[in-house]
Amino acid sequence: MTKTRVLTGITTTGTPHLGNYVGAIKPAIEASQRPDVDSFYFLADLHALIKCQDPKRVQQSRLEIAATWLALGLDTDNAVFYRQSDIPEIPELTWMLSCVCAKGLMNRAHAYKAAMAENEELGHQDMDKGVSMGLFGYPVLMAADILMFNANKVPVGRDQIQHIEMARDMGGRFNHLYKGQYFTLPEAVVDDKMEVLNGLDGRKMSKSYNNTIPLFVSEKKLQKLVRKIKTNSLEPGEPKDPDSCTLFQIFSAFASAEETATMRADYENGIGWGEAKDRVFEYLNAHLSEPRERYNALLEDPGHIENVLKQGAEKARAEAQPLMERVREVAGLGRFV
Repeated sequence: MTKTRVLTGITTTGTPHLGNYVGAIKPAIEASQRPDVDSFYFLADLHALIKCQDPKRVQQSRLEIAATWLALGLDTDNAVFYRQSDIPEIPELTWMLSCVCAKGLMNRAHAYKAAMAENEELGHQDMDKGVSMGLFGYPVLMAADILMFNANKVPVGRDQIQHIEMARDMGGRFNHLYKGQYFTLPEAVVDDKMEVLNGLDGRKMSKSYNNTIPLFVSEKKLQKLVRKIKTNSLEPGEPKDPDSCTLFQIFSAFASAEETATMRADYENGIGWGEAKDRVFEYLNAHLSEPRERYNALLEDPGHIENVLKQGAEKARAEAQPLMERVREVAGLGRFV
């Protein structure tokens, strides 16, 4: 069977929330269990350093995110699960790609242009104020993540398509300069059906808005957060619109089609907000209780997580080392004998 290689990176700067689970983690874990998919999942901890220089936060986030994926059922026998920083060939390839990447290409990167626009808006004379080389050049590191393992497909949001195009540009440029097919040119996969959950205030659930519901908070905390979800002032008995309601959206992202239809009918029949919030809390709590227990047990056993990631790094390096040897050789950096 010919397998499609799919690669996904998870930035380690925060605690996973319901939006992360519905939009990225759940579909990725389901893909890891398919026999026709060759899955590579990594903790993008080198990327995390671009925005976060708090070592405790980065370390804790790496632990929490690894525990989350394992608690939710990632099949590490069928998928390669590793820390980016455990693969020294990745920063080495980043440099090799930097040497064939035009600076003009990096000038057009969305994050860099946004930083310059913010400086202009604030009236700074220096348009590069606050811009590190990590921020400026991180599309090259992302390209190395992808090209290192010759991924066929990379699931991304629409705002990340540009980075896949840049990876294709760098891989194609290297192939052209050194006259060979050293790198597979990846394809961006954008799932327009992917659910984007709203947060407590009705905006997109995001750490930037401080409106998230962490995936594995305690039962008591989960109940408190669900009760904070913004609703309108309609009274019990008055029909309510489920399609404009964050509470209904979160419920339907986890519930079956039949359960969702029942809840929709209850909205039309005027369910009270208190009852609706109680039902959403109870459903989420029941759905997450077992993985929450596994998650907490994993956090108490970091040695197990470390072993899993080390095994993943061994699998990843078994592919990365031969590729880098070949890349060094064609670039003139091979051994003399």
